[in-house]
Amino acid sequence: MIADINANTFDTGVDELERFALEECTKRQRLDHPVAAMVMPASDCELAIKLARLGARIAAVDRPAKREMIEANILASGLNSQISYAAMELPGVADELPDEPYDMIFIRYGLEHLAYEDARSTIRQLMKKLRIGGKLYVSILGLKSELGDGYADAEKSVEERFSHLAPAMVKKYGIKSKVCLYSERNLFLMLIGAGASVLRTLTTTYGNVKAVAVKV
Repeated sequence: MIADINANTFDTGVDELERFALEECTKRQRLDHPVAAMVMPASDCELAIKLARLGARIAAVDRPAKREMIEANILASGLNSQISYAAMELPGVADELPDEPYDMIFIRYGLEHLAYEDARSTIRQLMKKLRIGGKLYVSILGLKSELGDGYADAEKSVEERFSHLAPAMVKKYGIKSKVCLYSERNLFLMLIGAGASVLRTLTTTYGNVKAVAVKV
């Protein structure tokens, strides 16, 4: 299940991973290529709308309970000819999604709510939905973020790491399910294991972990 927490909760200012994605979309449009992208979860559709305004066709993916809200946001944007809602709930990956294969897939959050092997399997399935040369943008909650304070599985290997946050963090952020928190190296190796070629990784000031990978 994709939870209702934004991985950017701990960050301020312009999100660097989103900036990378917007720059890539602009570059591909300049090459006169009809860009197709997927944003998961779509949430308030802010990123989907930004990409659509650059000329891309977007699959705004989120769980069925969010459909009415997302479709209302798409309609209000005036970009309903470019943005399509698609229902999907992790760890399942839909067999068919609008406008695939994609040039770009942006995973804003949700993978941390899966056990490591399930997350790797999900990435492997999503990689199949990218064109050769297509890029994957991943943001995930970090072990070195505030969420790691008192986290019971902090000393376990990432393959075994899947537990509830400390009570104070559950109360503060409302994350009630088990999570797997990642280091930058953990995310790098997970993406490699899923068949992606990693271009860059980064850890934000607030401890979120992010990566850009490509399908080769």
